Amino acid sequence: MPGRDVAAGYDFAEEIPAINDYRRLRAVAGLTPKSFEAARIALPNTLFAVVVRHQGRVIGMGRVVGDGGCHMQIVAMAVEPAHQGKGIGKGIFAAFESWLARTAPDTAYVSLIADGDAKHLYAKFGFEPVMPASIGMARFYRGDPAKR
Repeated sequence: MPGRDVAAGYDFAEEIPAINDYRRLRAVAGLTPKSFEAARIALPNTLFAVVVRHQGRVIGMGRVVGDGGCHMQIVAMAVEPAHQGKGIGKGIFAAFESWLARTAPDTAYVSLIADGDAKHLYAKFGFEPVMPASIGMARFYRGDPAKR
């Protein structure tokens, strides 16, 4: 599954990450933290996922979510900082591209939110900014406002 430019010793698998790995990788990669309950609900609803291991330990992941036909989104791309810069993110994304080429119907809209320099990786796979025609918008739900 990984490309030629991934360093040796990394094992890529098409599988959904375990809840604890998912939450840990999000935290160490600087992504928004997710509660155990949110991850427990979300992970089984994954359309496609990749987990990367180094010496048996999960050090990277990524997921595709959506309805499987009209709309899909690439989410939760995360690699432990000590393993970044070794082609792992590119390998994960290449697995997404392969899966999408096999499964996405014509007219499927595949989106993602690019944080920081990740936009350069995504551009290599043909993803482009949607502005000014569209603008990404988000809202985080953080439980009962009275408990904040």
